[in-house]
Amino acid sequence: MPFGQVVVGPPGSGKTTYCHGMQQFMQAAGRKVAIVNLDPANDMLPYQPAVDVADLVCLEKVMVELKLGPNGGLLYCMNYLAKNLDWLQEKLEPLEKEDYYFIFDCPGQVELFAEGGSLRAVVDWLSNSRAYRLVALQLVDAHLCTDPSKYLSALLLSLNTMLHLELPHINVLSKMDLVRQYGSLDFNLDFYTEVQDLGYLVAAMGGKPFSNKFKKLSLGLCEVVEEYGLVSFVPLAIQERESLAKLVIAADKANGYCF
Repeated sequence: MPFGQVVVGPPGSGKTTYCHGMQQFMQAAGRKVAIVNLDPANDMLPYQPAVDVADLVCLEKVMVELKLGPNGGLLYCMNYLAKNLDWLQEKLEPLEKEDYYFIFDCPGQVELFAEGGSLRAVVDWLSNSRAYRLVALQLVDAHLCTDPSKYLSALLLSLNTMLHLELPHINVLSKMDLVRQYGSLDFNLDFYTEVQDLGYLVAAMGGKPFSNKFKKLSLGLCEVVEEYGLVSFVPLAIQERESLAKLVIAADKANGYCF
């Protein structure tokens, strides 16, 4: 039974860096790790992918031949992958037989992991047809915590992704070692990781005209997040071994690897 992580998150949240760092950390601990690159737009990989979707479909050719922009081309590529899962199966089977642990590096286009059907189809196929035990890791850049409005947006995206993918899920505040460079936090770190008492978040938005105009909306959105009670975050500094170790333990519990 294969185990793995599905790594999602907005552009610039550190997904590829995380995949590389997690692979190195797990390999040092004695695991065999295979990274599957599902992002055809990612042509500057710091790792050597065991499977690369660019071998199946080329984003640049799709954009030229179909006269699509980057977003439309990426959506087409993921739909093409979802319709050619036999190719993915052929690539994964040899690795499955050797008991590799899989890390799936996914595109950063929000539509794909928050509402689109193609990535969800791939995940469902892996979980149901191939019996993968997966955990979704959503990375959110920790610098969003320095702006209450942006942090609220990150909460809504995280909740939406959890409900859409329907996988065991871990939300990660990435680049914690850099967050102080963007300014001071209004609250201590526990406030942002535990996601409770979000009414204080609205108060921290201040008395600017825009904040006042949408204060009721912001309060309502905070109530939605709190009522679901699903969202919390694990802080991550990719260069710190202790931080990576805590995330590995959380992921192993979520997908059942440790059992």
